[in-house]
Amino acid sequence: MANSFTDIIAWREAHDFVLRVYGVTKMFPNEEKFGLTSQFQRAAVSIAANISEDYRKLSKVDKLKFMNIAQESLEECRYYIILSHDLGYINEDKYLELNTQIEKTSWFLNAYVKGIVENHALQKEQDAQS
Repeated sequence: MANSFTDIIAWREAHDFVLRVYGVTKMFPNEEKFGLTSQFQRAAVSIAANISEDYRKLSKVDKLKFMNIAQESLEECRYYIILSHDLGYINEDKYLELNTQIEKTSWFLNAYVKGIVENHALQKEQDAQS
């Protein structure tokens, strides 16, 4: 039973991904500050932020809307990982690290969405809020 959005595993994995993205983008060239750095950070934050915003939503439709945005942002980040690697901004180790973390985040996010669709996550959260 989640007492806070921070109890949701998908959020914790997404938050870890955000921290990793901020860590690697610190090393990006200054000319990317308002380009790739900003876009990558924004998209990563959007994953965790939409999971947290979803937490208090009561309707399945509202919850799924926020989860869809989180999934879209996650896919956007997949591209930024590839682009960052291809531009030489991250090495192979960081590329693999980010890919591993985004895969974990994606797995838990998809499991959370499945729970919403099947009403499991929604019922647990409604019980917790009662």
